[in-house]
Amino acid sequence: MDNDDGFLQSRNAARAAIGQICSTADIAHNLSQCQTLVQKAAEAGAQALFLPEASDYIATSAGQSLSLVQAATTSPFVQGLQSSAREHALPIHVGIHEPATRGAKVANTLLWISSTGDVAQRYQKLHLFDVSIANGPVLQESASVEPGSSLLPPFETPVGNVGALICFDLRFPEPSLALRRQGAQILTYPSAFTVPTGRAHWEPLLRARAIETQSYVVAAAQCGRHNEQRVSYGHSMIIDPWGRILAELGGVDEDGMVEGKGAGGVEGASEPLIAVAEIDLGYLEKVRREMPLLRRTDVYPEV
Repeated sequence: MDNDDGFLQSRNAARAAIGQICSTADIAHNLSQCQTLVQKAAEAGAQALFLPEASDYIATSAGQSLSLVQAATTSPFVQGLQSSAREHALPIHVGIHEPATRGAKVANTLLWISSTGDVAQRYQKLHLFDVSIANGPVLQESASVEPGSSLLPPFETPVGNVGALICFDLRFPEPSLALRRQGAQILTYPSAFTVPTGRAHWEPLLRARAIETQSYVVAAAQCGRHNEQRVSYGHSMIIDPWGRILAELGGVDEDGMVEGKGAGGVEGASEPLIAVAEIDLGYLEKVRREMPLLRRTDVYPEV
C-alpha cells in the first residue's frame, strides 16, 4: 500500500507489539501484567513483544530497589517471562533491574529473551536521568543506578535488526546514529517518562530519532501511578522511518488519571494494553535509498 508521502510499502512485513503497564513494587503482579501482554501479543500475531523499562518493579526508594533486585538467572520475574516466551514461541524485549557490578547500586538493563526462552542479548542504560525541574520532577538516577559502559551492537530478530537504548538515552542522538551506522533497522526506547517531560518532549524526540536515522522506533512505556512519588506518562508508540506514528497507546496526567486514547495499568483502566504495527523492512530500505543521508564526515566527525 502507499503511504501519504508517496513511498510504496510492501506486503512482506513483520508484526511488532508494544506493551504498556504500570509497574509497582509488587513483582508478582508486574509479572502477571506482562504475561497477559505476551498472550495478547501472540493472539495478535506479533513476531516480537516490546515491554517497558523497569517492567520488573518500580520501587519507592533506593533501599527498596536494592532489596528487590535479583540477577536475571534467579529472578522469578525473568524466569516467568522466559516460560511465557517458550509457551507462545514469542521473543520478548523487556527492561529490568539487575545487581550492579560494584557498589550498592542496581543496573538498569534491557533483555532480549528469545522464542526458546533464552536471554540472548543484554544492554545496560548509558545515560542516567538526573534532573531538577522547577515545578516538575526532581530525580537523581545516578545515586542508585550504575551506568552502562558500551553500546550493544544491533542484533537480528524476527522483525529486523534491533538497536537497544533505554529512556533517557532518547535525548542523545549520538548512540542512535552509531547504531544506525552499525546496521540497526529498529531503535528501541523502553521508558518510564515523567508526565511534564513526556508532554514536552516524548513524541518530538521519538519522531526525530526515527527521521534522522531512517529507522523504525519502538517505544514501550510505563503508564500511570507507581507510588506516591512516581507517575509515568505512557503514550507507547511505534514510529516508521518517515516519522509517522503507526501505533500509539494513551497516557495520564500528573495525578495518574487516564487521558487521551486510553492507557494500560492506570487508575480507571482494567488491564494492561498492547498495540501492534507492521515493520516493513522493504519500505525502510526504500526510504533510505530514495532519500540518502550522505554525511559530510570530511567536515565533522563520524559518530
